Amino acid sequence: MSSAPKVYPYRWVILLAFMLISAVVQIQWLAHAAVARPAEVFYEGQFDPSSFFNIDFLAMVYMLVYLVMSFPASYMIDTYGIRVGISIGAVLAGVAGLMKGLFADSFTVVVVAQVGLAIAQPFILNAVTAVSVRWFPLRERGMAAGFSALAQYIGIVIAMLVTPFMVGSDPAKPGYGTGFESMLLTYGWLTFAVAVVALVLLREEPPTPPSTETMQRHSFTEGVRHILKQRDMQITLLLFLVGLGIFNAVSSMTDSIAENAGVQDSDGLIGGLMLIGGILGALILPILSDKFRKRKVFLVICIAGMVPGIFGLTFAGDLSTDPSTVYTISLVSSFVLGFFIMSAGPLGFQYAAEVSHPAPESTSQGMLLWVGQVTGMVFVAGMSVESNRYLPAFMISFAVLSLFSLAAVLFLRESPMIITERDRMEA
Repeated sequence: MSSAPKVYPYRWVILLAFMLISAVVQIQWLAHAAVARPAEVFYEGQFDPSSFFNIDFLAMVYMLVYLVMSFPASYMIDTYGIRVGISIGAVLAGVAGLMKGLFADSFTVVVVAQVGLAIAQPFILNAVTAVSVRWFPLRERGMAAGFSALAQYIGIVIAMLVTPFMVGSDPAKPGYGTGFESMLLTYGWLTFAVAVVALVLLREEPPTPPSTETMQRHSFTEGVRHILKQRDMQITLLLFLVGLGIFNAVSSMTDSIAENAGVQDSDGLIGGLMLIGGILGALILPILSDKFRKRKVFLVICIAGMVPGIFGLTFAGDLSTDPSTVYTISLVSSFVLGFFIMSAGPLGFQYAAEVSHPAPESTSQGMLLWVGQVTGMVFVAGMSVESNRYLPAFMISFAVLSLFSLAAVLFLRESPMIITERDRMEA
């Protein structure tokens, strides 16, 4: 059998299956986040709203479990391949998602199911760059990572924008706090069906590799050591520590941030527009990065664009006393923030895979996601205690950290792999 590089059309089937399972896991993550206040009414008496185990915990548990499961998941993907790793995540997601829907009226069962979904998440999220490397040539990998991120963002958009229409979210109307059983059951069956589709369609790798670069990889342990020694990876880890932590916090606390901006209706628009911006960004910037064979400049653009978005979202109330104006500023700022910060994710994953080569791709991506989950969990915990008392202070700290990130990203060097690819194509 020839080992000459060849690109197979089935790569698009693999990508589609991976995008579907990625999307439903994200829907399950934030199914309650956009409707936190009506959810408190639905589960009234089943938990203490002022305790750590409140509605916001359902989003935060994804981050908490990720801290424990990220490295085991990366190890499974690196050692046994993407088909085994993603299949583990798909089975867990399908079973836990359906359980969450069938027992939607029990907060305790919902929490247990959410833990199962949280365990499934790293087996899927950590495989983004591993999927692109096995099935796509280098000139398409930024796009493949962008499409994978796009699926995640679509899942979050559905959770943010569709969920409020499936439950009673307006306190001024009858039925406030109802509809959670049908909403979670719909999401549960959707997750189960997508899990089955992923299990049927996934393949490990094509018969021949898609690119000329070597597929030899360090072992998991060697890869971790190699990554931690790389200067550009150290900076990238720092950027994800801040940027992904902010994204996780804002996504998890979107209804509380809306309340802080003076919005009474849990309409999910602030979080929804952030995700719509992220979808557009994930469609545009990674493709441009592939086209121009540059990574650093687009990462700089992403961080620079993140700054005004987070500043606007933080200080909207200081810019105007008119509630409608404050709300408009918040919506525009969330869109800008999403467009740039969520584009940085797939670009950063691919950049990390290239600068840390030959470390396993799922290891480098898993480490980036891990540090962002750490700060995201800390941010959400701090923002949600004592009925969101410290939320405004955390938003101000995010504005300051965004400036720090802008300074740090300037010290990155261009990916040597993307430079080699550009030179080879121009030769």
